[in-house]
Amino acid sequence: MYVVESDPQTGTLAVLPSFFCYIMARRTKKDALLTRSTLLDAAERLFQKRGVSRTSLADIARTAGVTRGAVYWHFKDKADLFDAMLERVTLPLEVDMDRVMKQEGDVLRAWCAHLRGVLHQIAHDARTRRVLQIAMQKVEHAEEMGPMVARHIALYRINLTQGCQILEQTAANRGRALPAPALELARSLHALLHGLIYGWLLDPCFDLEQTGANAMAFFLDGVGLAIASDEAAAPGQISHNQ
Repeated sequence: MYVVESDPQTGTLAVLPSFFCYIMARRTKKDALLTRSTLLDAAERLFQKRGVSRTSLADIARTAGVTRGAVYWHFKDKADLFDAMLERVTLPLEVDMDRVMKQEGDVLRAWCAHLRGVLHQIAHDARTRRVLQIAMQKVEHAEEMGPMVARHIALYRINLTQGCQILEQTAANRGRALPAPALELARSLHALLHGLIYGWLLDPCFDLEQTGANAMAFFLDGVGLAIASDEAAAPGQISHNQ
């Protein structure tokens, strides 16, 4: 089978074998994904070095070795690019959390194991560490970043809701009364871990994973939902991006 293709510049018609068109389409898609990844890599490096507000899309294009048009082909604006950079790290973690919420049995232990896995990834995966340093220390909440900030607020609220559900479910299963509203407790645990992560990114002089596991155990023991720090199962292997 053959396919008639038109040259976009000259309008000349050419008859090409269909398998050739299929191969070219796959190659074009592969090239586009490679360009997108290269742009995100360049953005990571520049955001970390200069900060987000001092980095332009032109800077990113130049570092990636592509035109500005290529940037706008993949991303609507800098906020969209920034969001995509974050998603490379956070989407797998969000998928893992969805699995936790669907798990039968002791969901609290599964949640703690998930959180410990997150801490492990932050401590051992270079890309995750870079992106979090940018998000927590190198971004200014300027107007152009409004959509990104809104998405983060939405994700924060989802995480709080999930934590609240886990605490309420565990308390009910164990026949315990929580000492405070579950939402307040979920917010407190989030603040505890967020503070540890922020401090570690500033000065990684302690074992983030073990300290975090201990902090979770102390916190849960204090609210009557005890879990040993070593009961959060060891996380799986993490891909180390350089």
